[in-house]
Amino acid sequence: MYDPRNRLANDVSEQLKRHFGKLVYRTVIPRNVRLAEAPSYGTPAMYYDKSSTGAKAYLALAGEIINSKNKSATQ
Repeated sequence: MYDPRNRLANDVSEQLKRHFGKLVYRTVIPRNVRLAEAPSYGTPAMYYDKSSTGAKAYLALAGEIINSKNKSATQ
């Protein structure tokens, strides 16, 4: 999970982008209280609170992964 207020997170993110370039997905999973709470209740974030910012970000990442696989398969 990414917290833009954390300097280390920003530095690592920039280094990953420089080193891996286009291989780094654009979707960012933000730090989110609802994501952190879900394991305590023994449930996935999507069942715990599918409308949370973190759950939506994971859905966006899944979509980005699927789209990138589909693009590479058709090229």
